[in-house]
Amino acid sequence: MNQDPGETLAQSPMTGAQVRVIGITIAMCALDGFDVLAISFASPGIAREWGINRAALGVVLSMELLGMGIGSILLGGIADRVGRRSTVLGCLVVMTLGMALATTAHSLLALSVWRVVTGLGIGGMLASLNAIASEFSNARRRDLCVSVMAIGYPLGAIIGGSIAAVLLRRSDWRTVFEFGAVVSGLLIPMVLWWMPESVVWLCQRQPARALERVNRSLVRLGHAAVDALPSRAPARRSQGWARAGIFRPELLVTTLLLALGYSLHVTTFYFTLKWIPKIVVDMGFTASMAASVLVWANVGGAAGGAVLGVLTHHVGLKALTIAWLLASAVMVAVFGHSPADLSRLSLICALAGFCTNGAIVGFYAIIARAYPADARAAGTGFAIGVGRSGAVLAPIIAGYLFQANWGLQAVALTMALGSLLAAAAVAVLRVEPRALEVVK
Repeated sequence: MNQDPGETLAQSPMTGAQVRVIGITIAMCALDGFDVLAISFASPGIAREWGINRAALGVVLSMELLGMGIGSILLGGIADRVGRRSTVLGCLVVMTLGMALATTAHSLLALSVWRVVTGLGIGGMLASLNAIASEFSNARRRDLCVSVMAIGYPLGAIIGGSIAAVLLRRSDWRTVFEFGAVVSGLLIPMVLWWMPESVVWLCQRQPARALERVNRSLVRLGHAAVDALPSRAPARRSQGWARAGIFRPELLVTTLLLALGYSLHVTTFYFTLKWIPKIVVDMGFTASMAASVLVWANVGGAAGGAVLGVLTHHVGLKALTIAWLLASAVMVAVFGHSPADLSRLSLICALAGFCTNGAIVGFYAIIARAYPADARAAGTGFAIGVGRSGAVLAPIIAGYLFQANWGLQAVALTMALGSLLAAAAVAVLRVEPRALEVVK
């Protein structure tokens, strides 16, 4: 058989093994959702045990985002050079160590260091996951697979948050990180056993024994082997990360707009996710009740991402993403008027999560379309890296605004502007379908 392996995957029905790989990406994205919010679940206990104010707590809440930004930018390019599978495995090891060592911290500095380390692993893994979801799906299901992968984030927060609420009732905040370390470690053998290297990446890069590795991956995925590999563009063979293609003329504006838009929106997104537990506790509720409210925010997030993913078959991706961004700005502003009533708080946070996470899913799907295989992880890593690096400021800005005696209404309205400006960035972005075939 001599058909292009990339075309085989793009045009054939998805096999059970391909669906299983998408399932693993959901699990890893769920791990991201839990790990990112672990510090939010733990923040009331940390503030109480160490006697820190909101400004200092805002800095700690941002440290993992800083690590994610660095990890996404640096390791996204590495994933385009050394492979998706190897990068994901390395990132999982780093995440496991970061979560485990966070339990040994007895100062803000030590905890901040281990949160940065955890963030490095998460950032690199995220850049790879978007590429994996794109390259292991077929062309017809690509947007849906990327969307389903991305809703793993709120699912992880829902499941992990429910467990965190139980753990916080029985023990201190350190058990949240212990749980995260165990789950991170369990995903390592799953990737080793069930996730082969990306066929699309292997065909594009053609490393040593490329044909053998492509055929091994094809067979594991339930497809026939090939006799030869397709040709590739000589001009792109030796490109390093800095010239990976995301800054070439035809992609430069797209890269800058995606990074800007994603950065603006996640500033709004992380304001709510990082501060909900502390805000709820300050209203007079317990830490476990605050964790439950955050879980409802992520229930809404999972629903928003799923609805957007389904609608991509019927409505333009760009229009959907803009609509979700505008709704995000409205709902975060409404969150600022939340009453001290647990049921109403949960409903408002669920609706805010529906909008904010749905827009995140829209961005992931747009990014997957925007880049070819030789730059897909680098492009994803750059957008997510710049975005989450910028989002470092979200908890810090909110913390200082609270410390300056700004009310919740004023802070929420200010932070909602991020989604509004992101909608403007997406409005001028060109989004066109891109096939998953190998670059030739």
